[in-house]
Amino acid sequence: MTAIDLPLPMSPGVAPMGYVPPYQNYVYAYPHKTAYRPLHPRPALTDLWAGEPQDALSLYLHVPFCEVRCGFCNLFTRVGAPGELTTRYLDALERQAEAVREALAPSARFATAAFGGGTPTYLTAAELNRLCDIAEGLGADLRAVPLSVEASPATATADRLAVLAERGVTRLSLGVQSFDDTEARAAVRPQRRADVEAALQRIRDAAIEVLNIDLIYGIDGQTPESWAASLDAALAWRPEELYLYPLYVRPLTGLARRGAGPDPEWDAHRLDLYRRGRDHLLASGYIQESMRMFRRADAPDLGPNDYACQTDGMIGLGCGARSYTRELHYSFDYAVGAHEVRAIIDDYVAGTTSDFRRAVVGHTMTEDEARRRHLLQSVLQATGMPLADYRSRFGADPREHFGVELDRWTERGWLLSDGGRLRLTELGLAYSDALGPELFSPQVRDAMAEYEGR
Repeated sequence: MTAIDLPLPMSPGVAPMGYVPPYQNYVYAYPHKTAYRPLHPRPALTDLWAGEPQDALSLYLHVPFCEVRCGFCNLFTRVGAPGELTTRYLDALERQAEAVREALAPSARFATAAFGGGTPTYLTAAELNRLCDIAEGLGADLRAVPLSVEASPATATADRLAVLAERGVTRLSLGVQSFDDTEARAAVRPQRRADVEAALQRIRDAAIEVLNIDLIYGIDGQTPESWAASLDAALAWRPEELYLYPLYVRPLTGLARRGAGPDPEWDAHRLDLYRRGRDHLLASGYIQESMRMFRRADAPDLGPNDYACQTDGMIGLGCGARSYTRELHYSFDYAVGAHEVRAIIDDYVAGTTSDFRRAVVGHTMTEDEARRRHLLQSVLQATGMPLADYRSRFGADPREHFGVELDRWTERGWLLSDGGRLRLTELGLAYSDALGPELFSPQVRDAMAEYEGR
């Protein structure tokens, strides 16, 4: 593997001519919820799902509670759940599941499932059992499909893990971020390495098939040496997966103190740490699946979809979850600020079964948007996109629709054609967070720009 060159500024804080910031937008789903708008009239779920394939649906249950809000977090989540709020939230999930079940065909089947947040393991062991019951009541056979759950070290307790293992969880993703206590505090994530190691031991004792560890690079005070130490601490547990995330500083988060303009020096630092992390994991027997994801070469294959719950035919339950049909992506209102999040959760738990029978906010997926999403999601994977898949779905070569973008990426050294595939180069993978946003449609760009952060 080679170093990733980045032009450095002539003076601190000044971007060189033609500079392309590598860290613009983490595109894990397209379009982002800031492009969603209230739907008028609100469409009935029965109409939305009437013509959709339902033989291999994805299920996502969202739990919006955490014990603490990390300094980098801009997810839809709140700290704590006072006054039996978790009970009332699960009651609302049941009502929403009932409404969704009415809209699906009796023959509907789920092929994959995931619980995310927030922190699903914020729930007690008994509440996690109830969460699984809700999923099963919708028709998901959790013991027969890949099931992923997110956890934090503090909530990965033995009783919770025992419930998850018994109910069929095949993948547990632990948000560690750093094994260095000082770095954890800098990221406003108060935790001790000893507690993280204890949680990892409990997860291994629970014998869940796949352990994923999340790490972050670019934290204030982080050095190549401390980054290597965190990587080695994670590797000591031989996790089946590792995700390496660049630190982003978003509006309305605890770390929102950096300027909004380009910061080439910080970009260079993060790119250097990315390269070091990538090289270290490849040398340690891991395969790079995307810019962020690394899988141990001998890790079990959990199926063709694994946990990529971002495809059409996704059913989302919970006030932060999205659902995807071919023509509409929909969810509930979105916010980051604590007061706004609490208000949205309060509205959700007050919802009746009738309220949940209609979509609230969303984004219509035109043919152009569908093409952008397919290309974006496919090319950002290390294996690339088979041209035949695109031609089969859209009846044309991708260059007929995105020739300008593909030529630009090729000229930058990001993209190559390889045996009937469009595939990112090493440099292109490193610049995934710059490449992805270039595929946003003008309509999505305008909607995201008009969104008022709250």
